[in-house]
Amino acid sequence: MNEPLRRAMAQARISDSQLAERCGVDTKTVGRWITQTGRVPHARHRWAVSQALGEDESVLWPAATKKLVKAGPDREVAEVFPYRSACPASLWRSLITKAERELTFAGYTNYFLWLEQARFGTALRRKASAGCRVRFLVGDPDSDLTRSREKEEDVALSLSTRIRVTLAEPEKLKGHDVDARFSSGHAYLSVFRFDDDMIVAPLLTHSVGHDAPTLHLRRHQDDGMFDRFAMHVEELWTRGTPVWEGSDGQA
Repeated sequence: MNEPLRRAMAQARISDSQLAERCGVDTKTVGRWITQTGRVPHARHRWAVSQALGEDESVLWPAATKKLVKAGPDREVAEVFPYRSACPASLWRSLITKAERELTFAGYTNYFLWLEQARFGTALRRKASAGCRVRFLVGDPDSDLTRSREKEEDVALSLSTRIRVTLAEPEKLKGHDVDARFSSGHAYLSVFRFDDDMIVAPLLTHSVGHDAPTLHLRRHQDDGMFDRFAMHVEELWTRGTPVWEGSDGQA
């Protein structure tokens, strides 16, 4: 019996079926997590359980987390996914919800967020109102690079259309710590920052965004992987062109 998990569920007043729904698994699977002491969920499920119960993963599964303790630069790599589409929507939602200082979406279109995150525009409005800085770095829908990538992708919903859809909602919030800039320097590398967490997805040749291998990073050191990607985004932001007239131009 996994007593720490059972107690945490009782304290959070969350049933087996409720936890299963939040983690995207079958109720029987949650039952096995509780009754079979040596059974350890996949990393993404441990993360989801920890978020749902408000309990640290090391308390719920101490043996598993002990094996994952890292001391080198790779300790900033929290999780890896072979495809961006394999990165759970619940992880994105959790990172967006927890962010207090900064939300930076530096994908070429960022369009998938509007599809996968319910009431995404409302979440952005709430974050901006609470003082969280929200930024979008997107490709120029009228640029030669965008047209070239559209030919490569050859999909019905063009890149330029996806970019314009992305910018429609944030435009309503401009001036409230929400800003957007055009840039071509991230055409094949998407970086999404949530305070000290980050999701990075390099686009492979002749593939679309949801097929990109994806890293979940968490900042643990100066000049580590997290900081290097963060500096990359800041440089692109500084060089970027404001989407809306009257932008203050702050980096």
